[in-house]
Amino acid sequence: MKKTLDIPSDLQRSVISVPPLARRADSTLDRDQNGRLLAHMRSGGVTTFLYGGNANLYHMAPSEFATLLDLFAGLAEEGDWFIPSIGSDYGKALDQVKILRSHSFPTAMVLPQRFPFTPSGVATGLRRLADAFGRPIIAYVKDEGYIEPEDLARLVKDGAVCAIKYAVVRTHPENDPYLEHLLSVIDPKVVVSGIGERPVIEHLTQFGLRAFTSGSVVVGPRLSTGILHALLRGDVATAQRLREPFLPLEDARDAYSPIRVLHEAVRLAGIADMGPMEPFLDNITDPKILAETEAAAKSLLRANAEASAVVAA
Repeated sequence: MKKTLDIPSDLQRSVISVPPLARRADSTLDRDQNGRLLAHMRSGGVTTFLYGGNANLYHMAPSEFATLLDLFAGLAEEGDWFIPSIGSDYGKALDQVKILRSHSFPTAMVLPQRFPFTPSGVATGLRRLADAFGRPIIAYVKDEGYIEPEDLARLVKDGAVCAIKYAVVRTHPENDPYLEHLLSVIDPKVVVSGIGERPVIEHLTQFGLRAFTSGSVVVGPRLSTGILHALLRGDVATAQRLREPFLPLEDARDAYSPIRVLHEAVRLAGIADMGPMEPFLDNITDPKILAETEAAAKSLLRANAEASAVVAA
């Protein structure tokens, strides 16, 4: 398991997957099913695993955090990079950092607190968390106004923040003044496109980002890896073609719930049984949504199986 950082090259070593987290019927963490999902992603060239929102870590009990870290360490293979998330509130994150210090994970992402917060308070909190950790952290910018770009730039300059997951959703991702502002004060090489395959072409070609996160990569890892490699070599046409199979599943996630639909998609595609979702979320039971999710997930999985050659850089 990766224990050191080499940013920004680390960010480009693989699509940064954001997987769901499998649990047994009694809600305990399921080592076997999480291992099955990881094996599927590795088969498509994915070796970076960022557990955060799709894993519902927002609602994980702090008392379970050490068990989660031990699970990652036990499932890791040579070359894997596991990135746990902490927070979203400051107090929970600070207690989690105390646990992280006794483990060898080189960084962790701070989940975004959507209420209550102030931008300057977020900047202070991120700095204090990095200081308490003794290692740099990853900032997650999901909303405009969460933190001022200049404050974030100072955190990067001072070594408190090593990367930024940028995930402000735009109807037209090519038109993003906030991202332009952010990149005027921060090197694009440490900013990660954080909203999956839909905006990645614009983010990498128009804004100069060089890495991206994905949830749907858990179903289509070969295709997603192919998109990354195509964009890094400037082959936009191939990236566009490989992105098409993702759109039905991404449409379902946008329409119903990005986290809940992805959780069910892994099971319905036959990759792994993710089990029950932890409150305050629950599993989808609506037959119409499940049918739409199953059709999209199986279609993506078939396209992925036909794409064995696209993982080559």
